[in-house]
Amino acid sequence: MKIGVLTEVDIRELWKHEQYDFSNWLVEAENIAYLNDILGLTLVEVNKEAYVGSYRCDIVAVDETDGTKVIIENQLESSNHDHLGKIITYASGLDAKVIVWIVKQAREEHRSAIEWLNNNTRGGIDFFLIELHAYKIGDSDPAPKFEVIEQPNDFIKSSKYVTLSDSLNKSQTERLTFWTQFNDEIIAHGKPFNVRKASTDHWYDVAIGNSTCHIGITLVNSDSFIGVELNIGDDKALFDSLFSAREVIENESGLEFEWQRLDNKKTSRILHKIPGLDFDNHKNYPQLMDEVIKKVVIMRAIFKKHIK
Repeated sequence: MKIGVLTEVDIRELWKHEQYDFSNWLVEAENIAYLNDILGLTLVEVNKEAYVGSYRCDIVAVDETDGTKVIIENQLESSNHDHLGKIITYASGLDAKVIVWIVKQAREEHRSAIEWLNNNTRGGIDFFLIELHAYKIGDSDPAPKFEVIEQPNDFIKSSKYVTLSDSLNKSQTERLTFWTQFNDEIIAHGKPFNVRKASTDHWYDVAIGNSTCHIGITLVNSDSFIGVELNIGDDKALFDSLFSAREVIENESGLEFEWQRLDNKKTSRILHKIPGLDFDNHKNYPQLMDEVIKKVVIMRAIFKKHIK
């Protein structure tokens, strides 16, 4: 067997200019999808060049499932103090909650700075420091690779800020445990949808390609079930349209739903319940998670078909 040798390619040979070459490459759909896998997000409304005063942020996007604003700053050289200051300026000026700094090489002092920011900013502000490399084998095409140097540590954030005693309560700990294992199951299933960062929240959102709605997975331990629901934003007309096709949707999916218009709220939801959740007994977690993943896939396909 002949085995090739992996060699690194200077990224400046692939992209001469950060703005005109690399940013143009990154905003292409397949490349943003690759970055989504790294970040655990679903970026949409990806735009180049947003201005903050006299400064220009390379890329601004939105996470489809919750509307979080994301900024991406590209630096095809070693990290420096100038760009560290810029990402903080851009985050403040654009009210971004996720800040992504892509560099050729991360200096130790900047790695430490991003780690400090992740550990000392309050929940909801996340910093990623990512090195960009490229490799090839023999005469093959070069393959880019994002290598995460620093990323949010949600366990530290939660343990410091969720409660006054700087510790997680039982429900928060159990949710973090569930979502961490759930992410492993998504990967084991071939990642049929994006993996999102594990948290102490009782929900986990999955994008369906429409900014008005998404699939939500909710842990309701008090009533011993996991909810898989289509969560619809401020659009009662969309709910009514789907409700008019209720019989068809339930027949096609093979699932029963609770159709909750929620007239006293802006949102509506179409809920399917999976019984058996018990934070005190994890034995059925693999079976529960397998069922959740399969039903998310079914619901996403069915509702994408019926949402115009």
